[in-house]
Amino acid sequence: MIFWSRKLAYPKQTSLIETSMRRVEFYTFEDQVWYRQEDGSQHQLTDKDRDAVRFIIEQFQEFYPEAFEACANEYKRCQANLPHFQFRIALRLCKCNFGVIDDSTSDVDSYGKLHFEHVPCPLRGECKYENVICHPKFNSKISDAEMRVIELLFNGVGRPEIAEELCLSPHTVHNHIRNACARIGAKKESELIAYAHRHNLFKEK
Repeated sequence: MIFWSRKLAYPKQTSLIETSMRRVEFYTFEDQVWYRQEDGSQHQLTDKDRDAVRFIIEQFQEFYPEAFEACANEYKRCQANLPHFQFRIALRLCKCNFGVIDDSTSDVDSYGKLHFEHVPCPLRGECKYENVICHPKFNSKISDAEMRVIELLFNGVGRPEIAEELCLSPHTVHNHIRNACARIGAKKESELIAYAHRHNLFKEK
């Protein structure tokens, strides 16, 4: 079994996770990763913190796949113990991309978008993963699955009907639209449709 070849799916919990992981600030203290939530509460990231680990994994899988793949390969010896494997990946991604508390911009903003920092690293210039795991490359390409959903949306099909036509859950349809918006910098569905019009992505029916 290769874990990183498939997406995590937790339809009943994901919306709660997304809400709790808005306006979050990650930081490293005594070689441990901590995060501060919007309500001011602070938590150490551990292998028992499944919601935070899952959020980090899903964000990097979707938007920074090269960084995710590098971490997954680095810790593949641990994959028999899946929770620990996921935790090691999440910990490394946080350590390499979030360093100190910065009150000007949250590491996770109100839209769930990640904002990275330049982390001082003693291996700068030597690490084989420099500019791969740290300063990761954003995947701006709208996926084929997202494109199928957007095309129906573009042609006036409602979300429930999209889910039925493509045999997807409403949650998956929501995620495809949200992720496509994130890739092009749109903050709402109407901006996504305007983008499709502007770039002549589809023919209107």
